[in-house]
Amino acid sequence: MAFDIDMIKGVYSTIAERVDKAREIVGRPLTLSEKILYSHLWDGNPTKQFRRGKDYVDFAPDRIALQDATAQMALLQFMQAGKPKVAVPTTTHCDHLIQAKSGAAQDLSRANTSSKEVFDFLESVSNKYGLGFWRPGAGIIHQVVLENYAFPGGMMIGTDSHTVNAGGLGMVAIGVGGADAVDVMAGMPWELKFPKLIGVKLTGKISGWTSAKDVILKVAGILTVKGGTGCIVEYFGEGAKNLSCTGKGTICNMGAEIGATTSTFGYDDSMERYLRATDRSDVADAANEVREYLTADPEAYAEPEKYFDQIIEINLSELRPHLNGPFTPDLATPVGELGAKAREHGWPIDVDWGLIGSCTNSSYEDLTRAASIAKQAVDKKIKPKSDFGINPGSEQIRFTAQRDGLLQTFEDLGATIFTNACGPCIGQWDRSDLKGDEKNTIVHSFNRNFSKRADGNPNTHAFVGSPEMVAAIALSGRLDFDPMNDTLINEDGQEVKLDEPRGIELPPEGFEVEESGYVPPKEDGSSVEVKVSKDSERLQILEPFEPITNESLQGMKLLIKAFGKCTTDHISMAGPWLRYRGHLDNIANNTLIGAVNAFNKKTNFVKNQLTGEYEGVPDAQRQYKAKGIKTIVVGDHNYGEGSSREHAAMQPRHLGVAAVLVKSFARIHETNLKKQGMLALTFANEADYDLIQEDDTFNFIDIDSFSEDKPLTIEVVHADGSKDTIKANHSYNAPQINWFREGSALNVIKKENAA
Repeated sequence: MAFDIDMIKGVYSTIAERVDKAREIVGRPLTLSEKILYSHLWDGNPTKQFRRGKDYVDFAPDRIALQDATAQMALLQFMQAGKPKVAVPTTTHCDHLIQAKSGAAQDLSRANTSSKEVFDFLESVSNKYGLGFWRPGAGIIHQVVLENYAFPGGMMIGTDSHTVNAGGLGMVAIGVGGADAVDVMAGMPWELKFPKLIGVKLTGKISGWTSAKDVILKVAGILTVKGGTGCIVEYFGEGAKNLSCTGKGTICNMGAEIGATTSTFGYDDSMERYLRATDRSDVADAANEVREYLTADPEAYAEPEKYFDQIIEINLSELRPHLNGPFTPDLATPVGELGAKAREHGWPIDVDWGLIGSCTNSSYEDLTRAASIAKQAVDKKIKPKSDFGINPGSEQIRFTAQRDGLLQTFEDLGATIFTNACGPCIGQWDRSDLKGDEKNTIVHSFNRNFSKRADGNPNTHAFVGSPEMVAAIALSGRLDFDPMNDTLINEDGQEVKLDEPRGIELPPEGFEVEESGYVPPKEDGSSVEVKVSKDSERLQILEPFEPITNESLQGMKLLIKAFGKCTTDHISMAGPWLRYRGHLDNIANNTLIGAVNAFNKKTNFVKNQLTGEYEGVPDAQRQYKAKGIKTIVVGDHNYGEGSSREHAAMQPRHLGVAAVLVKSFARIHETNLKKQGMLALTFANEADYDLIQEDDTFNFIDIDSFSEDKPLTIEVVHADGSKDTIKANHSYNAPQINWFREGSALNVIKKENAA
């Protein structure tokens, strides 16, 4: 039986009335995305049509998911909200703080010791406030959510950008910052600009070496890392129906890499099969009763150009396997063409590691497809040239895969089975085969491949592919290997060719698990004490942010002018810094240390205008803070791309950064900045980025009249006394301007709860 079945049935009990009303108001058939959005309005039944990409709308999500790295700050904020219990079903998942090194048992044991303080905090605060808790080792948040909580037609938010994985089960599931989650946990509406819609029509059927992963690798190449910003991507067509539910999840998962608000698929037979296989026949039965409301109206898919803002069409029968990278997930290359491209660019051809798993590709089907390649290697006496690492998606998958012999197949090949956790995908990898900044290549089935992400080495060239392609490339040890056409030499000196991978959608004997790792909360948690030591270096009780005054926005200094890609990894690195995710002051010591200074092309090396010396970004910023001087960060396009981590907003805010002025923002990061009471601004004229000089001072000359739809005017004073006046656009509405005036969105919530 499913978790929260009464809540799910409640959603289905109103969906027909709300969708019918929305269809009447809009005056046309609806896409699936529109049905879910209009059926989850905070005010209930629709009363007006919303303009895509224009109107801010209040929604009522059905549930929330938190992962341990972001849950710390989210729950520390919720503790300040004055509520005794979360208002909607919420879960906490411990998957980010487990470092991959020796293997599952040793790594999990080490994590339970080194992060005991954090895990104990998360379990106790979950118990007190009514959140379900998934212990370390239970699995990766998005796979666990797909197996237990996702349901067709639902809306959820999660404090991780890959929350979108649940779109594989027909949800609108959106990654947010912790402050957004706190709103909903506190019983408040969740605000989102009504998204535009991109329709992806899939025809044909994948076969051979091509997989669901190749669909999103292809889409990423088409749309780039910012092409989906402000949009929901809705997949449809016969090709979509031919994909498994977990394959759909893979596609939706990596939609975060194109900047999409989320991605989704209409309810179909593959989703029903998956629900029943994961012991949720009650959800399948309930969904079947409203089946027509859990996919788009037929007219929308018959003539998609009338209903979507952009259409992409992909014939799966013609789609070729891809490897994307290095350093960006949208650099798409068909496998057979990668060798020439690598040699042209000087990418290392030899492959050191093949890593399979992560929230993107760790399903039972994924493991069977990769295992079918591994089994051939064992049977055909092919000795792998690269090291192998495997991260199962959940304890249920690990247990079932162990029972069915899949993990033994990998171990026969010499693979290391890591914990059911994120591991190398997020930089939690103690990689012993390399030291320093050695140039090397790895292949993995993860979603992101930014510089330094997997192992902290800026010269690790990481390429993203399907699990089976990763397995094949790792066997050969070469980036230019094409398993569809090339052969390998086995231990007997014979030339052998790999057969096409074979996958099993769902385990024939069903899923099985002895201990899932789930801990339900107390019905009444009022007596539970949440302890945070004053001496802790891992956890710190939050103090409310003071409002940024208009006066402090005069005479501001430039902290850094970031050049090129500046993701949340550049603003607040993961890896070893994950240990400080619950301690704002300590983790602030990594603020913007990965951003490239436009004036010298170095990282963590900026000019301190107080001393004239060059030093680390946090070091300079702390000196500005000590003097009461506010600062501004200037950036390039798609600033804040990547993870949902609100630390990338909270850390600069904590240190005294008041404004971020860029060419364009990634959606989640822009919202996070607003939530923390900062100014998130874009150049009205992108060329003005070039006007910013190293010793500049900034005056916000019309901040007194900060209002909706009115650009702000900034006076930029250069070291020689000359001045430039620039216009800065913003997307603030009246409530968001109030967040700024009050110091943060959380301050507004506390005031409302105290009233």
